[in-house]
Amino acid sequence: MDTLKLCCPCHFGLESVLKYEITKIGGTDLKVNDGKITFTGDFNTLARANICLSTAERVLIQLAEFKAVTFEELFQGVKAIEFERFIGKNNAFPVKGSSLSSALHSVPDCQAIVKKAAVERLKSVYGISWFDETESTVQIQFNILKDMVTVYLDTSGAGLHKRGYRKNSNAAPIKETLAAGIIDLARVRPDTIVCDPFCGSGTLIIEAALKALKIPVGIRRKFAAENWDCINPEIWREERARAFENIDKTAKFHAIGADIDDAAVALTLDNAKKAGILSRIKIEQADISKFRQPENSTVICNPPYGERLLELREAENIYKIMGKVLGKGGNMQSYIISPHEQFEQFFGTKAKKRRKLYNGMIKCQLYMYF
Repeated sequence: MDTLKLCCPCHFGLESVLKYEITKIGGTDLKVNDGKITFTGDFNTLARANICLSTAERVLIQLAEFKAVTFEELFQGVKAIEFERFIGKNNAFPVKGSSLSSALHSVPDCQAIVKKAAVERLKSVYGISWFDETESTVQIQFNILKDMVTVYLDTSGAGLHKRGYRKNSNAAPIKETLAAGIIDLARVRPDTIVCDPFCGSGTLIIEAALKALKIPVGIRRKFAAENWDCINPEIWREERARAFENIDKTAKFHAIGADIDDAAVALTLDNAKKAGILSRIKIEQADISKFRQPENSTVICNPPYGERLLELREAENIYKIMGKVLGKGGNMQSYIISPHEQFEQFFGTKAKKRRKLYNGMIKCQLYMYF
């Protein structure tokens, strides 16, 4: 059995949620850092992580970690890595990376050194002087932070937020991985009624449905490592079959969505159909002032916010209306993400709890009323 050190980046603020997910899929030796979690597993764990983790941005194999302040140290550190465990003599192995607060600050130069070191290592192993790189891609990734170099292989390919159901989106969509984290923080269960009066492209209610029904978020897509010769294709078949078996079709979950824009309503319905949960949701075109929250329900929403002054005033007016129509706890809960620092003032009630999250590069708070 191949033992792997795996690493999953995530949104800042969602580390505890991702930790719980990784524990559930069988990851061991978890170590939590800001914006990422490392853990131990095998190739089955790797496949399961890609298919099932809803809050991870991607699944990386961590190959090495070492200090380097010169290009020679970088070269030797990379050359010592056993790339041949994963990269065949015909695989493509491009390099990308980043550097922050380090002596080796030129990313293009570091890319060139890492590539050269990988080539030299594989030349010595395979006894060839040229690599055509005509077969499947094994992406090498490096990160240099305060002179510490970490080298990874990316097993996911496209980011894990790309579930496959949202080919189209509205102007300000919330990322699927962030939405899934908010759903977890709101403690959505198989019998929860979820409402989103600003449904946009439907991401929050779709992620809620996937969570409640235990539908693995990556069940409909492919991953880069599925094409690697070092992983038996049977592993991916096993893990997909296992994931399908865990789906809870008996869950009583349903969702109610609304949006003032009829195009957003149509978009939500289309995305819900692609996600396979259309029968679990009801969507209508409606203004927030018309919203009536059902008993025993949870509102989870990403209301509009304005960057220009007029838009900001409109958003603040919406927050006031929300304060009149949304539940504040008890059998009607609300979880609202907003970047507005005076949101509670306009909403009219102080949140029971808040959590700092980032929606893209925008610092937000998740205001929790329960």
